[in-house]
Amino acid sequence: MLTKRIIACLDVKGGRAVKGVQFVDLVDAGDPAELAWRHANAGADEIVLLDIAATHEERGTLIETVRRTAKELFIPFTVGGGIRSAGDAAAVFDAGADKISVNSAAVAEPALIDEIGRSFGAQAVIVAIDARRSTAGRDPVGEAEVFVRGGRVRAGRRVLDWAREAESRGAGEILLTSMDADGTRAGFDCELTARVSEAVQIPVIASGGAGSAEHFIQVFQAGKAHAALAAGIFHFGVADARALKMELERSGVSVRLPC
Repeated sequence: MLTKRIIACLDVKGGRAVKGVQFVDLVDAGDPAELAWRHANAGADEIVLLDIAATHEERGTLIETVRRTAKELFIPFTVGGGIRSAGDAAAVFDAGADKISVNSAAVAEPALIDEIGRSFGAQAVIVAIDARRSTAGRDPVGEAEVFVRGGRVRAGRRVLDWAREAESRGAGEILLTSMDADGTRAGFDCELTARVSEAVQIPVIASGGAGSAEHFIQVFQAGKAHAALAAGIFHFGVADARALKMELERSGVSVRLPC
């Protein structure tokens, strides 16, 4: 049985980790490098750092923040935000990232996925999808929409279609964030996660809504996720990855237990 991964996420704005609800009402969560070290030592399998303002502010990734954070880590480290070319990706890898995540730029120019994959390998390319359930169609989940620019703009694409295209272009994983669930701590959108997981053959990382161990159990079982990501519950001391993994193990979910 493949082990499920627990990923701690750092949404970064202005060099500080922040957390909000449904992509708004951001509050300061601390220094990214310090948080990354804490989460890694608490048993997280991976760290994801997302520079959430880079695209909106039309600038590149905060490389110095990436470099400081990478120095604290001994587990896989993914960076996203502001990566618009293979050259941008190279700079982030040089700063210490193991994987990169692309979102708005890939929607605008899907060939970016092919380009980065050819240069660095599919295993290093994650396509992040910010998704919101449709309010207009008969199938709110199947017709869920892609949003870009930090969740501010409709992309005019359906989530399932875009996930399939991202896979066909060489993405190694999908990072699926439910905008409806984000920051609510009411649970992941298991139905949406399951539909995306069934639509592609590559791993799907569930994001948005984590509030308890039971939510992780649900998204790994009903949601068919390969990994699950959380931010606020780790940053603000509601839970840590070690305690979460122990609970998952007791519930029959295969995880890599920390030493």
